[in-house]
Amino acid sequence: MVVNTNVQQVVQLSVKSIAEYVNLTAFVFQDPGFIGGDGIMFYFHGKKDMDFCLVSDVKLHINAHFIGKKNKKGREFTWVQSIGILFGPHQVYIGAKKVAKWDDSADNMLVQLNREEIMVPNDKGRTWESPKVGLRLKRSSETNKIQIKVYGIFDIVASVVPITVKESLIHGYDVTEEDSFAHLEINLKPESLSNMVDGVLGQTYRASYQTRVNISAAMPIMGGAHKFASSHLFATDCAVSKFGRYWKNYEDVSSMQY
Repeated sequence: MVVNTNVQQVVQLSVKSIAEYVNLTAFVFQDPGFIGGDGIMFYFHGKKDMDFCLVSDVKLHINAHFIGKKNKKGREFTWVQSIGILFGPHQVYIGAKKVAKWDDSADNMLVQLNREEIMVPNDKGRTWESPKVGLRLKRSSETNKIQIKVYGIFDIVASVVPITVKESLIHGYDVTEEDSFAHLEINLKPESLSNMVDGVLGQTYRASYQTRVNISAAMPIMGGAHKFASSHLFATDCAVSKFGRYWKNYEDVSSMQY
């Protein structure tokens, strides 16, 4: 895997476990930065209060909802507040709850399967499974960090983190005590992808993909937001959508074996 020069800094800031870094191949972090399947780091700022496609393939579609704010100088910063995952007829929601004053001991993550909240006891290592769906959740820590996996489709470690006072001062976010802008940091390993896969991250998994970002820049930017924009978190209507392209009807999708 070819990795550009900013990755070492990103790993130090955002990746808490070396094991996770080795096993999971894409990352979403901070405001928001990405490391794609090709190992190249870039930024995709999207737009506040909009949804964008991260991965779109025949069996898997992942959108992200962006939150943001303008600082005193008028610059808008964005973060990924939640993701919507579609596979077969199922929907998974992983999101950060809005929090004013951050408390590490409070669990600020919401997880839903097909609009029903999943409750996992706040003990590290505790699990929740749905054999019918093929989905498994595991708490990676007592609060604010889970692993969610569907065998042969995806493996995700998601964490809810705040904007700290130190980060706000360093980056000029101008975050106040009214909102800590809790957001997601995500380690992602999509599996069994086709050569058609697309999306902000998905495209970086194609064998023919060549990055369009200037990797020598201090902040390499991925453009093309209009291609990845979706009408809502579980929509598959972005311009690059591939989800379900070869399924003739809902029955074909629902009969998939996981």
